[in-house]
This record gives sequence, structure tokens and C-alpha cells, in this order.
Amino acid sequence: MLFDIDFDVSVDTLRSTALAKEDREAIKQFLYFEARLLDEKRWQEWLNLWTEDGMYWVPQSFAQTSPYDHISLFWENAMLRELRIKRLENARNWSQQPPTQSSRLLGNITIEGEDQRGYIVARATFQCVESRAGTQRLLAGSYIYKLLRVDEGWKLYMKQVNLINREDVHSNLEIHI
Repeated sequence: MLFDIDFDVSVDTLRSTALAKEDREAIKQFLYFEARLLDEKRWQEWLNLWTEDGMYWVPQSFAQTSPYDHISLFWENAMLRELRIKRLENARNWSQQPPTQSSRLLGNITIEGEDQRGYIVARATFQCVESRAGTQRLLAGSYIYKLLRVDEGWKLYMKQVNLINREDVHSNLEIHI
């Protein structure tokens, strides 16, 4: 999947979608819940929010439209998301002694439409404050989600994190943003 150049990250050509008010509210609640799971370090529950072939992407450049033609800060499939979490939970992980604490704030959630494969595309703005070893860091930007409707609600097919300072030099980005 990492080298599968058929994974469509584009959100340029969307069809309008007539989601019921209840569906729009369910999507918002799903996105708030996803943020809370990350803040509460409920890693396994967070992993369960993803489709098997879902991708987590943090572009490194403002001009980047694809993870295939430019290095990314993150381009993670299920295996790499699980590996990051195992590393976070490992008692010998020096970069998490003490563990990073985080608090996310989501806003401006909009439903943009439906992509060519039928995924619902939503956007949100965010601020994430990380605290570790007496130092705080503010990360901010926007999210683009591709969501799959399932019987029990929604699943993440893609989460793109667009940091407002993505071209800066970053210290460790240990936790999922």
C-alpha cells in the first residue's frame, strides 16, 4: 500500500452529496471522537476507526499534491500506524519519557462532497497542544478526511494533516497529529 500509486488522495473533483442533517451531525461526532481517542491515548480504539487500506498522510510541502512525488512527514498504512503506537507504548522509548500529553480542538467542520470512489470528503481546522517534559508545542492546520460509511457509522479511509508550518524543521513528531 505504501508504494501503491493508485491510492487517490485528490479532493479536487468532488460530486455534491445530499447528506441528511443527522448524517452530517454523525460525521462531526465521529471526527470529535477520533480526536478524543488520540488525546486519551486510546490507541487500539483509534486504530479500529480505520479501513484496512486507509492511509494517514502529512505532506511536507505546501505545493505537494501527492505522497508519491515528494517526501512526506508521514505516509502511513495500517502496519506503520500500529508500529508507531507500539513504539509509543514501549517502556524503553526514551522519547516518550515522560509521555507526550495532547489536547486537540477541532472546528469549522464542513462536508465537501463525495469523491470518485464514493468516499465522503470532510474538512476541519485544528489546534493541537502537546506537552512533554515541561515544554509545550502548538501544532495547527487543517484536516482533510475521506470517510467510508459502514453499518455502525463511519471509518477513516484517509486522513490528511496540513500543518500551517509543515515546511519548518520539526522536533520529534511522535504522536499522530
